[in-house]
Amino acid sequence: MVTMKIEIDNNIIECDVQYGKRTKLSIHIDSIGLITVKVPKNTSKEIIIKAVEQKSKWILERLDIISKAKEVRAEKEYHDQGKFLHLGKEYFLHELIEVSDLGEEELKKRLKKFYISSCKKVIGKRIKIYEEQLKVKPKGVEIVESKNYWGSCSTDKKITFNYRLAMAPIEVIDYVIIHELCHLIHMNHDRSFWRLVGSIVSDYKKKQEFLQRYGMYMTL
Repeated sequence: MVTMKIEIDNNIIECDVQYGKRTKLSIHIDSIGLITVKVPKNTSKEIIIKAVEQKSKWILERLDIISKAKEVRAEKEYHDQGKFLHLGKEYFLHELIEVSDLGEEELKKRLKKFYISSCKKVIGKRIKIYEEQLKVKPKGVEIVESKNYWGSCSTDKKITFNYRLAMAPIEVIDYVIIHELCHLIHMNHDRSFWRLVGSIVSDYKKKQEFLQRYGMYMTL
């Protein structure tokens, strides 16, 4: 799987490209706005860009709808009694960070810093378990901010994780870790890849459903 960024009319469309045994190119957008382009093996970058450009109107309209839905459903209250998720449980804001005499923007900054720090600690601890189990080692692990994906594995064996994973239950975080580590062995989402994931997380589909259903609430 390769991540591509394509600029169209001053908009950056970020998508995951999956190469596999297929005859046609297809574009999918999930409930949180993750764009996946599934293509036959050896499809050129130029063909992928052209396909995304041709579908750009539909893609941008779909992303706009998802974005607006997130805003409506994920409104947050930034005061000491506001509730936020951490590792799958709901906490009052004052239980996570210091809130005394701080405005909304400063509270957002502090909360984001808290989630990034928490995500680094959890990922750093949990990934070691599955590196040993899968006998793999990424060349780098980074915690990033993304609206489009929970985790990503590049062709140069570097893995990134969305800091918002710190809001998810540990078992869901584990699934994302395992998913990306399995890409170090199988870069595509083929049968071999899912068999490997399923050998460690037998109910991985439930973890996917959790992220699809509740991902829009895991925001700042």
